Amino acid sequence: MAEVLVYVDHVDGAVRKPTLELLTLARRVGEPVAVALGAGAEATAAVLAEHGAVKVLTADAPEFADYLVVPKVDALQAAYEAVSPVAVLVPSSAEGKEIAARLAVRIGSGIITDAIDLEAGEEGPVATQSAFAASFTTKSRVSKGTPVITVKPNSAAVEAAPAAGAVEALAVTFGALATGTKVVGRTPRESTGRPELTEAAIVVSGGRGVNGAENFHLIEELADSLGAAVGASRAAVDAGWYPHTNQVGQTGKSVSPQLYIATGISGAIQHRAGMQTSKTIVAINKDAEAPIFDLVDYGVVGDLFEVVPQLTGEIKARKG
Repeated sequence: MAEVLVYVDHVDGAVRKPTLELLTLARRVGEPVAVALGAGAEATAAVLAEHGAVKVLTADAPEFADYLVVPKVDALQAAYEAVSPVAVLVPSSAEGKEIAARLAVRIGSGIITDAIDLEAGEEGPVATQSAFAASFTTKSRVSKGTPVITVKPNSAAVEAAPAAGAVEALAVTFGALATGTKVVGRTPRESTGRPELTEAAIVVSGGRGVNGAENFHLIEELADSLGAAVGASRAAVDAGWYPHTNQVGQTGKSVSPQLYIATGISGAIQHRAGMQTSKTIVAINKDAEAPIFDLVDYGVVGDLFEVVPQLTGEIKARKG
């Protein structure tokens, strides 16, 4: 059976959820071969094998940590040349999309970004995408070379499918550009204890209607009761009420959770572009004519300062 390369996103051997989703999608079009790079690469093998990787190619070198993406592109290209896959799948993060784009240029192939589904086709893998701020759904395939496809988090359910997961060392030769941009410092992200925004199954976002940074604790408390990530609209982050790293929208982060709760958000097209592919959308807004209500599965017309505390209390009561 044909093989599919899957780029592994991990932190010191802890595999992140989008990679496990990629393995599920990869099994639809071939046998997954995982590529794990950097410190802890070999430690990923057990989890990857549990989720369908027939082989795990690993490589570790200082270049992966000390420089930006080019060393990883060198390694993924080496894996591509060793395996000759029918497709290469990469998580659709900022770094993942840069790696995928550079690889596609090097191997002379087409690229599809931000896919939300993948299926086998007679002429190669067919990817589903959301286009024009999720107003349309398209299906497309690469017509030249081996498809390089980035997939948005939460696009597929993680499914266990035990496989061999044989670990093999990947020989990598770094090119002249690999050391062109050096990482000179790192600042650990302050942990909130909440899920990563782009990977969370549930996201609760606040907008202009929250009416101040001092009121965002209502959004945080609702999110914490659900085990959710916290997002914010552009209006909220531009006003300084919440960090820009939590912005959801066309100029922020795109999310596709199982449940998205928009509180005090009118639903401008800029915001909708970043969350419209969510599986279930709930809006709380006192303006019954707000555009967000054209999009939702469930809408609550009411003052968020009354509705959100009641909702949080009810969730806590049911869980308790």
